[in-house]
Amino acid sequence: MSRFHIGPRVDAFRDVLAFTGSHWSWQPARVAIIMIAMFACTLADVLTPLYTGRLVDAVANGAATEAVAWHAALAAFYMLVGLALGAIVMRHVAFTCIIDLTLKMLCGISSDAFDRVQRFSTDWHANGFTGSTVRQITRGMGALDLLNSTILIALFPSLIMLIGSAVLLGWHWPMMGLIIACGSLAYVGLTITLSLRYIAPSASLANSWDSRLGGALADAISCNPVVKGFAAEQRENERLAKVIAKWRRRMRRSWVRGAISGTMQGVTLLALRAAVICYALLLCSRGQATAGDIALVLTSFFVLQGYLRDVGMHVRNVQRSVNDMEELVYIQSQPLDIADCPEAKQIRIMKGRIDFKKVHFHYGNDGLPLFRDFSVSIKAGERVGLVGPSGSGKTTFVKLIQRLYDVNGGRIQIDEQDISKVTQASLRSQIAVVQQECLLFHRTLAENIAYGQPGASQAEIEEAAQLASAHEFIARLPKGYGTLVGERGIKLSGGERQRVAIARAFLADAPILILDEATSSLDTESEVLIQNAMERLMVGRTTLIIAHRLSTVRALDRLLVFDRGRIIEEGDHAALVHLNSGIYRRLFERQRWSVAKELL
Repeated sequence: MSRFHIGPRVDAFRDVLAFTGSHWSWQPARVAIIMIAMFACTLADVLTPLYTGRLVDAVANGAATEAVAWHAALAAFYMLVGLALGAIVMRHVAFTCIIDLTLKMLCGISSDAFDRVQRFSTDWHANGFTGSTVRQITRGMGALDLLNSTILIALFPSLIMLIGSAVLLGWHWPMMGLIIACGSLAYVGLTITLSLRYIAPSASLANSWDSRLGGALADAISCNPVVKGFAAEQRENERLAKVIAKWRRRMRRSWVRGAISGTMQGVTLLALRAAVICYALLLCSRGQATAGDIALVLTSFFVLQGYLRDVGMHVRNVQRSVNDMEELVYIQSQPLDIADCPEAKQIRIMKGRIDFKKVHFHYGNDGLPLFRDFSVSIKAGERVGLVGPSGSGKTTFVKLIQRLYDVNGGRIQIDEQDISKVTQASLRSQIAVVQQECLLFHRTLAENIAYGQPGASQAEIEEAAQLASAHEFIARLPKGYGTLVGERGIKLSGGERQRVAIARAFLADAPILILDEATSSLDTESEVLIQNAMERLMVGRTTLIIAHRLSTVRALDRLLVFDRGRIIEEGDHAALVHLNSGIYRRLFERQRWSVAKELL
């Protein structure tokens, strides 16, 4: 499944709001306090015009000379001050609670998203850009903050204000209440329709190109050594410029639609204002409204107008938040390609015997299987080389053992335990892997070596480094084991990275070892050091070596020669090299001839 989701989904609003609501349910008390507090402070805004009108009537009736009018004016004044003070207190309570609500949600969602991305399959990670994934998560987290505030602090009070104003004015003048209610509903309906049907599609497409832009930047920056090596800076600038141009067009269309929507909302509000003022003047001309009544109508409308004007912005914020969160929710909703079964147990590997029993496997929707009725056994402690041309199935074979893919038929057993019935974490924690391209974290050398055993002591780390022939070069560094290695280990040479990776495998002390032969692109001195370290590492472990240089597999117990997902030759080096017309013999002689030519 593609990592990129291009274009709006019909159910995006439903999915995002359901996702947000499910996280609100984790903190029901906070959500309830926020809503009660915002209801109280909005009710104060609804009632403020009522007491403003009473104050105006009291003044108009001669508050300065008549005691009754004076008391009425003071009562109205005290109520206005009390309502304002209460609104301030309630708003503070709401804002304090929403800070804690949002922070807890952000912490939980970011942790869940990171956990899920970590557990996605190898194919998922191979089909997209790391920069895009990071952008989708961080953009979604920022949008969640805005969505929470918009719904609970803005839209909910706007709804209360709309209902309250319509009821208050309708109580005095039913027709005025009807005008307010119908006009407000028309405005809100127009705003929602424009946001969902007009702005949202272009905003969703703009976000997809925003993710692509982040991915393109990350791709070029992470491969900067290649760019420099081929003097391709200008080429990469031109390539990025095309992505930026597409991003600019998509973003501009989204922003222009937002501006058009705002203008249409402004015209609708103007029409509603004209209708309210005209009807208020009509009431006054008929003697059906006092000066205080007019003050009540106008104050109520202008307070309501402020809320309605903001409703347009709030709905656009909801729409923008939904679009920004869509990809994060999509990540969270994707099923794990490789998931532990409900009754999965911890695997215990004591000996390290591996059995493939009539395994069928094909990649994704590819109908042609790579492995068909494939069976092989590897004894505990056996050292086995995997040989064959590219695409023959060697790498897939070791990935199936790690359960980076699930088989389509048959089963794989380790010490007679079906690996599909055990937890992935327990399985992989007992398999040490040294890859041809060793990846290191931008952390200290000590942290990288101890990655397979986080609680290792400094003495254990140094012992592993010595066994891997890495201690000597580490000791020469100014900060020794505290040296930061750079992103992906870029500060170290290829041979140094390989030795750190081997030290990591030593410290992991796993019963099964997988080596994607690490010496194919190193200088002779590094190759000798690493080969010696690998020999020490293999002792007492079931070892699988993906062999690129056949000269390195002569001493192994057994060689499996792969071709198109089948093992077509099997035996040790001495037996296979004497097979007439054998693939192994042909590969070995070809490599030997290449070495001889280099020496000449």
